[in-house]
Amino acid sequence: MQQLLSDNVLCKEIYRKMRLIRRFEERVVELVNKNEIAGTCHAYVGQEAVAVGVCGALEVSDVITSTHRGHGHLIAKGGDVRRMMAELFGRSTGYNRGKGGSMHIADLSLGILGANGIVGAGTPIAAGAAWASKIKKAGHVAVAFFGDGAANQGVVHEAMNLAGIWHLPLLFVCENNRYAVTTSVSYSTAGPGIAARARGYGFPGYVIDGMDVAEVMEAAQRAVSRARSDMGPTLLECQTYRFHGHFTAEHALGIRYRTEAEMEEWKRRDPISSWTARLADHGVLDPAERSRLDSEVENLLDEAVEYARSSPWPEPEEALEHMYVRAYPGLPARTTIWTDK
Repeated sequence: MQQLLSDNVLCKEIYRKMRLIRRFEERVVELVNKNEIAGTCHAYVGQEAVAVGVCGALEVSDVITSTHRGHGHLIAKGGDVRRMMAELFGRSTGYNRGKGGSMHIADLSLGILGANGIVGAGTPIAAGAAWASKIKKAGHVAVAFFGDGAANQGVVHEAMNLAGIWHLPLLFVCENNRYAVTTSVSYSTAGPGIAARARGYGFPGYVIDGMDVAEVMEAAQRAVSRARSDMGPTLLECQTYRFHGHFTAEHALGIRYRTEAEMEEWKRRDPISSWTARLADHGVLDPAERSRLDSEVENLLDEAVEYARSSPWPEPEEALEHMYVRAYPGLPARTTIWTDK
């Protein structure tokens, strides 16, 4: 902790990234409610410390797989909020040319192998990336983010088993926000806890305070170092909480499954407020500097929204482009191999 707090530049960047994620998500919720963004989104508000802490331990060449609640992971790994916002608006300048939406954003150049709308489906993709790195001796680490609900999916256990057998350079990050949609983890998950399951596959698992960005980063750094040293995978169970509903329509639908007291208790542990107070105590972030960073974030998001609004819609004839890696019989001749250009 003291080593982290001695790096003023890093401390401020941690604050800026968490603030950027928070305000991006709050803007998105507002835009969904105004019907400028079609459909629904899954806000990451409250969980910022996990994404920033874990991605802060990675190199650009390391890779991540994300979830349906993935905006925070993408921003923490360096994603362009303009292209992210354009994707949510369904515009052709978005990461997936406006055809993937909130749950499928990817940027291979940044090691973002994609968010994923299928619960738990990112874990075998991350295992494959880790296996490729191992056999090529590339030295890259893969991270699979998933939630407490996904922890009970068979594919997650299959990926953990393979990671244990092959000593893959893989970090499993379970964001235990206590609810799989509306089902409490206390009801859905048997045994001593999610982290304890790692021992069954021959590698360590740890319970981490997912509201404390410093604790998350330090745990992630140890796990990444272990992976790079060919010592195999690690599971981090980050105990966190989402301040919004499972998705943006939850409030409008009147879905209730959490008490006001519980939500207020977790909000008192707000990861951004806690980090801000810690930095202030150490003389790292004074009110003027914080105001400057906040203004930078707001200006960046203003630009992102304007970029999205002014970007063109995809042309109808592009609907079948970039769907397959090669042409299939019966598809139009213009169906092309996927590129990121």
